[in-house]
Amino acid sequence: MIRPSSSSFQQPHPRVRLLVLTCATVAFGGILASAQAITIDTKSGAARGNGTVDRRYAQIQPTNVPLDKSTLDAKTRTELIRLLQAEQGFAMRPFPMGHKGLTLEANGKLTPAGEPYLDMVTANGICAKPGDRVVLTDVKFDRSKIIFELNGGPDLKHRFLRHVQIGMGGGRTNPVVQDTGEQATGARLTLEFKGHIPELTGSQVKALLAPLISFDVKTPIQAFTDTLPPKLKEAILDHNVMVGMSTDMVLFAMGQPIRKVREVDGQMPFEEWIYGAPPAPVEFVRINGNRVIRVEIAKVGESPRIFTKDEVEGMMRTDGTPLVAENPHTRTVKMGDVTRDPDKEAPAPPPTLSAPGEKLPDSPAQNGAGAMKPVQFPKQKPDDYPDVEAARRADQAKAAEAADAQKAGETTSGSPATTSGSGAPSSPATTPPPDSTQPN
Repeated sequence: MIRPSSSSFQQPHPRVRLLVLTCATVAFGGILASAQAITIDTKSGAARGNGTVDRRYAQIQPTNVPLDKSTLDAKTRTELIRLLQAEQGFAMRPFPMGHKGLTLEANGKLTPAGEPYLDMVTANGICAKPGDRVVLTDVKFDRSKIIFELNGGPDLKHRFLRHVQIGMGGGRTNPVVQDTGEQATGARLTLEFKGHIPELTGSQVKALLAPLISFDVKTPIQAFTDTLPPKLKEAILDHNVMVGMSTDMVLFAMGQPIRKVREVDGQMPFEEWIYGAPPAPVEFVRINGNRVIRVEIAKVGESPRIFTKDEVEGMMRTDGTPLVAENPHTRTVKMGDVTRDPDKEAPAPPPTLSAPGEKLPDSPAQNGAGAMKPVQFPKQKPDDYPDVEAARRADQAKAAEAADAQKAGETTSGSPATTSGSGAPSSPATTPPPDSTQPN
């Protein structure tokens, strides 16, 4: 073991250490922000980010085509060009535009795959969707590669000559090649071999390209459904619409709708596709963007059936690898901003300063953080009148009773006879007449 001497090893400057710690913190924070979930294999201890993407951008299943060890000769090369050039097939994966294109190893993997594949399509645009017809417009041979240009290729012809003009005597110049202003919308696919290109037949080349291009004779709906999972393929062939389907899937399953209605629900615009007319069942397919978000089936004499749960997303998404059975030794750990499903997961408790299980002195109840108690309203007293109109009516009634009592008292005081305490009427008081015998 070699130890550095005290003279050769020096402590880093405090500013240097602060810079290193800051860079490490930023890098670690970037790692946490980029991966929202990590899949950990509890048996091997391996961990990887989930990187969930559409399964159409996932890694392919490698082919197993037997290849010869001899090198391709000029005669076979000419036969392959004559056989493959202008050949038509159906795209099994999205083909992005751009100069680089996709690279497929013979009996190997596809490059790029997963998130880089999706990023390439997003940045350059798409040349052909799964199920679209593609044409091999050009075939080129390199040392260990066969390069296929699809739908005209990603590069314009005469890219340099269209910028060259020829003229004489300072007069009008004419371009060598007219520039029509059109842009290239094709794609490029490279079939790569190890070391050299072996002796091949046309059927072997088509078998190697089978994960990306199907050269079988198919109808458009067969070519499109062959790129989908079996359950989704069966639903389209049975003319059923599921929530989460794309508009292309709906058109292949049901055809063009009888009527389209555009409406707005709150701040969300949507389009309603209507299929059928009474007395036959009527199907209302609600589409937002490019996805079905609601399906309603109405039959005469029955209550409408409404479907809003997405059933397609789980079948169309994967983690960038071929779909295989789930490994029982793996589990997913969520990180960062975790979204909870309200139908399956309870909401997170609110933040609190108390420790788990801690009992506060002013809270005798042993409810956990976030537990809600029933709301207790104060009991209303008989003389409470929360209603202003009821209180006004009550005041008017009391005033009327007081007025009636006052009138009754005045009537009693003005009568000729009063009632004594014993109940018998008392006679009025009389004064004796003057005595005539008495002297005046």
